[in-house]
Amino acid sequence: MSHTKWRIAGALVASAIAMGGLLVRAQDETRAGEWRSSGGDSTYKRYSPLAQITRDNAKNLRVIWRRPALDPALKEQFPKLRTNNYLRATPTMIGGVLYAPDATGLVQAFDATTGQLIWRQAPVPDMADEVSASSTRGVDFWKGGSDHRLFNVRNGYLYALDLRGRAISAFGIGGRVNLLPAGAHRFGWTSGPIVVGDVVVIAGNLDGAGDEGQKWKNSPPEDVRGFDARSGRLLWTFHVVPRDGEFGADTWGNGSGPLSGDLGSWCCISADEQLGYVYVPLTAPTAAYFGGFRPGDNLFSNALVALDAKTGRRIWHFQMVHHDLWEYDTVGPATLGEITVDGRQIKAVMQPSKTGFLYVFDRVTGQPVWPIEERPVPQSTIPGEHTARTQPFPTKPAPFARIGLTDEDLIDFTPALRARARELAKTFVLGPIFTPPSLASDEPGGKQGTLMVPGSWGAGNWNTGAFDPDTGVYYAFSHDIPRVYRLAKANGADAEMAYWSPNRDAPYIDGLPIIKPPYGRIVAIDLNRGEHLWSAANGDGPRDHPLLKDLHLPPLGTASRPTALVTRTLLFIGDGSNVFGGTHPSMWGRKFRAYDKANGAVIWETDLPAGTTSGPMTYLARGKQYIVVPIGGRDEPAEWIAFALP
Repeated sequence: MSHTKWRIAGALVASAIAMGGLLVRAQDETRAGEWRSSGGDSTYKRYSPLAQITRDNAKNLRVIWRRPALDPALKEQFPKLRTNNYLRATPTMIGGVLYAPDATGLVQAFDATTGQLIWRQAPVPDMADEVSASSTRGVDFWKGGSDHRLFNVRNGYLYALDLRGRAISAFGIGGRVNLLPAGAHRFGWTSGPIVVGDVVVIAGNLDGAGDEGQKWKNSPPEDVRGFDARSGRLLWTFHVVPRDGEFGADTWGNGSGPLSGDLGSWCCISADEQLGYVYVPLTAPTAAYFGGFRPGDNLFSNALVALDAKTGRRIWHFQMVHHDLWEYDTVGPATLGEITVDGRQIKAVMQPSKTGFLYVFDRVTGQPVWPIEERPVPQSTIPGEHTARTQPFPTKPAPFARIGLTDEDLIDFTPALRARARELAKTFVLGPIFTPPSLASDEPGGKQGTLMVPGSWGAGNWNTGAFDPDTGVYYAFSHDIPRVYRLAKANGADAEMAYWSPNRDAPYIDGLPIIKPPYGRIVAIDLNRGEHLWSAANGDGPRDHPLLKDLHLPPLGTASRPTALVTRTLLFIGDGSNVFGGTHPSMWGRKFRAYDKANGAVIWETDLPAGTTSGPMTYLARGKQYIVVPIGGRDEPAEWIAFALP
């Protein structure tokens, strides 16, 4: 690094340290124009009160700087290392400096006004032997007296850095803690650490033997852990699959608990720092499509769990899907905010799910804000399956996506397309949400499985959810693309279960989904009343398809994974990239838009070099408001792009 860059780095880092009081995250807003975690702050609102960019001047936004997510010199230094263009990292901004993991997961610090590199985390000792690496969603900060630290998770390690990018030697061994538990082959976490008080909370994913429950059992449990922010010492472990004698162990029948895992929190953890609670959304269990070996509700799969960050003690939990057979993960993030319902002020937590429901609770007690009813659901016809008799249905708010599939949901753009859609649909089982997977038949006229919306991508995913604390409005993004849930007999000599789920893509008609649009939509929900305000298709979708282009259709919605940013007057969201697995050619785009958050009208849009890959963020630096969005594509490099007014 040149002497000039070192002087810039020193000045900016000194500024960040001088603003030490600002390193204590605000719980109600991103004060001082900063952005303190990938979700804005630990409440994961994805909100900023900044208002320099408005409905009136958003049309004047321009690209101010661009920064590549992969340094070519690093690629030359480690030629074996493979990266991808799926840039998950939403930068954080403290004291005029942006911090983000790059495409290899190493932390970068760069100037918030120019994008100029200040420093990059030094390559780790074993990096020469790595063959793959990727970015995570972000870093988190900690302040203890005069000690300031950045925490990052990369390739199975938790790292502690100072604000100049140097390893904290007293943390763990040489500045890092090995996160790989015994019995697991690999630890990964696409999210990032969250610091509450003096505890760094870590979730994540593990790879064990087999295929995480597609055909075999014995997926390792992906527990939640707390580490001391000063020393890196393990403080506590919360078992996501309860062990003998622990609460919830009896929800795994036939002794299936020790054979089960694969239900970690692979996205984002949020926190109420005043309460000292972390809110952990957990995913589907081992063998997400056939649960014959695991009778019972299977806690804590598909649940939101509130934990004491100091001790790991469970405060409360709610399971959104009992005995999951659809991979309907509670994937997150849980969003924390204050709402007023019937004159009563509530510290709320809002949890979206792949089911298309938004579950709203009092975050102190875990009590639902509106009743959640256990309702009967269809039962499995697969021998040995143990379908839950009921599933929880929120009475408010209404689902933010289509749930279940009937003949009325099939496309009807033209009579010919409707006839073709009906003919295709005849080969599948249709039904309401929670209709179980069915056995694929080779017999003439036999069914090829259950065609269901939401699919395993869900309605909501990691990208869903932003909350405006000024109005109490929650913005949900959904993608409405079906999945075929089908089972086949497991006849292999090494099979550990009677049935397994061979993959089967949802049917298309010459590239068109067989269901009606919108395929990607934004829904604004007033959480003071539990009612929808407006809904808008996000993106053009396939309306220019040869079979549709002469119909002059309105936007049909793009079913990728864009993420929203809410400001004082606007809602920013992109189309979503094609880097996400399973993205159909018509279901991604390059647009980035500003919507009027009051009514869903498009105020401004621009074409990006590639689709958005993670959450946009905003901040104030030297008196100017910036918006930064991560992008990348299968054939386009990953980078951060910054917008501002001229």
